[in-house]
Amino acid sequence: MSIASTIAALEAELAGTAAKLVVVTKTHPVERLREAYAAGARRFGENRVQEMAAKQPELPADVEWHQIGQLQTNKVKYLAAFVHTVQSIDSLRLLLELEKHAARHQRTIYGLLQFHIAQEETKTGLSLAEAEAILQSAEYQSLRHVRLTGVMGIATHSPDAEAVRAEFRQLRQHFEFLKATYFAQEESFREISMGMSADYALAIAEGSTLIRVGSAIFGSRA
Repeated sequence: MSIASTIAALEAELAGTAAKLVVVTKTHPVERLREAYAAGARRFGENRVQEMAAKQPELPADVEWHQIGQLQTNKVKYLAAFVHTVQSIDSLRLLLELEKHAARHQRTIYGLLQFHIAQEETKTGLSLAEAEAILQSAEYQSLRHVRLTGVMGIATHSPDAEAVRAEFRQLRQHFEFLKATYFAQEESFREISMGMSADYALAIAEGSTLIRVGSAIFGSRA
């Protein structure tokens, strides 16, 4: 299937659900991103800051760039002028660095709190207690240029569908708790980013609002 027909099929699958598509473009050349754009894709997700910063000027200005890989504070300056959402917020330090650079560019950067939901130690992310400590801090409450809009998590890479669904369910519960406790008055806190090429159908069934799909669209990465 072509990139265009795969995106069309995915969008048809998402119709009637809460989920929106983030096309994961890491390692793929700009020409293939342009094909995805021509097929209607507007949210692109990258893992590496340098790769995103190199591709961003080559694509139309209405692309919504999502940083989905772990973000080091010393790399924030390279994406602060254009990134829409950082899906991988895992520390107060990162939030403060985003605030500093977003203020410099006089813009708002959106963010998702990344939770550790997988059984694999290699996956990163916050515990619920760590997320609450951030949200209760005076530093967080002083932010003016970074706005949290939800949560993100990566499930265990496993053929056990029930185990994966349980991890997605845990992330949904974290979202619902934070929404009720800290964001009840904020309509913009509404995103649950979960599900990738291999497990997005399970994630949608558990309430995902953003699925991150790359290999199912572009084929295996180079």
